[in-house]
Amino acid sequence: MIWILLIVAGLFLVAIVGIYNGLVKSKVRVDEAWSDITVQLKRRVDLIPNLVETVKGYAKHEKGVFEEVTKARAAVAGAGSVDETAKADNMLTGALKSLFAVAEAYPDLKANTNFQDLQAELVDTEDKIQAARRFYNAAVRELNTKLQVFPTVLFGRMLGFSPRDFFELEESEQAAAEKPVDVKF
Repeated sequence: MIWILLIVAGLFLVAIVGIYNGLVKSKVRVDEAWSDITVQLKRRVDLIPNLVETVKGYAKHEKGVFEEVTKARAAVAGAGSVDETAKADNMLTGALKSLFAVAEAYPDLKANTNFQDLQAELVDTEDKIQAARRFYNAAVRELNTKLQVFPTVLFGRMLGFSPRDFFELEESEQAAAEKPVDVKF
C-alpha cells in the first residue's frame, strides 16, 4: 500500500514539474517575443528624428505635424505595459502617416536620397514590427491556452502564472488594414 502511494505521489510530482516547465518555456517565449517588439519599436523611434529633420528642411510651416510625431515618439519610448505600447504605437503610426502626407506635397523632398533611404528603413522596420507582433501574439496565445486547458488550469495560477495581453491594432487601424487597396494604372 505504501509503495502504491509513493508511486502515485511520484507521478503527481512528475506531472507538476512537467506542467511548471511547460509554463516556464511559454513565459520565456512570450518575454522573448516582447523583447523583439521593443527592439524594433526602439529602432523606429531612433529613425524618426532624422526623418523629421529631413522633412523640416522642406516643409518648415508644418509645425503641427512635427509636434504630433514628436509627442507620439515620446509616448512609445515611455510606454510601460503592452496596452500602453500598443496605443502609443498606433498613435505614432497615425502621426507618421501625416508626416508622409506632408512629404507628398514636396516633390524635391520625395526626390531627396536621404529621405528615400530613411523612408525605406522605416518601411523595413514596420515590416519587422509586424513580424515581431505576430510572433508575440502567437506566444501569448500558446501561454494563455496552456493556462486554460486541463490539467494546467488547475495549477497554473497556483504556480504564479497569469495570462498575458495581446498586442492588438486599434479598431480604426484594423479597419484600414482590412480595407482593400485601390490599384489604378
